[in-house]
Amino acid sequence: MEPFTIFSIVSFFLILYTCWALVTTTKTPRNLPPGPPKLPIIGHIHLLDKITPHRNLRNLAQKYGPIMHLQLGQFSTVVISSPRLAREILKIQDINFADKPTTTTSQIFFYQGASIGWAPYGSYLIQMKKLVTLQLFSAKKVRSFSYIREDELTRVFKFLESSSGAPINFRDMTKEMVNNIVSRATLGDICQDRQLIIDSTYAMLKSFNSFNVFNYYRCLNFVNVISGKKAQWLKMHKEVDVILERILKEHKNNLNQDHEDIVDILLRVKDSGDIVMTNDHVKAIILELLLAGTSSSSMTIEWAFCEMMKNPKIMKKAQSEVRGVVKGNTITEADIQRLDYIKLVIKETMRLHGVPILLPRENQKDCIVDGYDIPAKTRVLVNSWACATDPDTWENPYSFIPERFENSSISYSGDDFEFLPFGAGRRMCPGVNFGLSTVEHAIANLLYHFNWKLPDGLKPDDLDMREVTAISTVPIQPLRIVPISMKEAY
Repeated sequence: MEPFTIFSIVSFFLILYTCWALVTTTKTPRNLPPGPPKLPIIGHIHLLDKITPHRNLRNLAQKYGPIMHLQLGQFSTVVISSPRLAREILKIQDINFADKPTTTTSQIFFYQGASIGWAPYGSYLIQMKKLVTLQLFSAKKVRSFSYIREDELTRVFKFLESSSGAPINFRDMTKEMVNNIVSRATLGDICQDRQLIIDSTYAMLKSFNSFNVFNYYRCLNFVNVISGKKAQWLKMHKEVDVILERILKEHKNNLNQDHEDIVDILLRVKDSGDIVMTNDHVKAIILELLLAGTSSSSMTIEWAFCEMMKNPKIMKKAQSEVRGVVKGNTITEADIQRLDYIKLVIKETMRLHGVPILLPRENQKDCIVDGYDIPAKTRVLVNSWACATDPDTWENPYSFIPERFENSSISYSGDDFEFLPFGAGRRMCPGVNFGLSTVEHAIANLLYHFNWKLPDGLKPDDLDMREVTAISTVPIQPLRIVPISMKEAY
């Protein structure tokens, strides 16, 4: 359909919607949180920043307060920007805010909300989170994937040895390594479609994260149909579904008793009948693990190296620790547990560069937060980056200081609302063990086996630390650094 025709139809329906909203708006005054002035029809959509939304929302919160109301098209939205109010949403009133708002793409791509991240709160979600915590990503299961981490790190070492002294694209290397670790743990080693499903899921992720103004208007969902977007999404989903069905069939015919992967576990649980699951549930969870597990871990590793290259004293201290602890050429699980300073570096990286805004919540019923009325079905965004850089909580909040976590009880558990890299409450990410293990082993090994320097005479102060937001944030330019082999030291 011609763009002008679509524009005319959209304009007509927006005018109708505005008239309907004016007529049906309740006469009862509501004590909503404060917020900036809004425009007719679009509300505050024009204030959204696609590059660094967490920073823009923090700037607005500095003017309008830590609880702020925005009208995004048809959707009433509340933004939370302080640890105190994050605790109110994610702990005190967590059960009321345990649901997630749905979108057309989440329903299509994740089999009508069958994944853990997009499932409505209820018995299915509770059972699945228990399954993930106790079986898929238990400490014992994560340790069983050690051979995968070792294989992939060995492959990386060979690449770095061959590239010693020359600049490399650190992001590409890290992304491929984490992709392989996550996909092998999820799909197994025999999966013939592993690379194909990774490429397909990344294309899906790009579409899922793309800005679509029609998502802010229920009355305009039909535009995605007449513009052909919905057909594109359905085609993309169908292509991925065919691959996933082939993967499930492959696993049913070739059960691996020596190294049971995540698909094997999901199929075993489904067949046992302990949890009511279909193939669609299994496929939705596989997709979610591939998408969430790869992007967040690789971004954390890249940011950690950006910060260490920016702060050579921190790099030297981290390298001295790992080279003092490790004996021989292999870093063991016991070694990882003794790397206290590297754990501080990772914590500080996640504080400054973790998931900037938690996935939106939606309250089931009217409630009051901080004295303000929050009507049912309001979308709630917790700006976790704003909480992690709150000046009332953190000293020098924007500086990279791993030592701030020394002798600190702050953990990844979701009980400290000034530090929420994995979220909190009933919708907290259940893959903490797996994600941290991947990040810790990668950073420790890369520091142990290689020295690193910036290319082309670049100075630490010249490193571009600007960011752009995807699921997490990434440096606006991929990190390019030079590996220097330490092989002769052994």
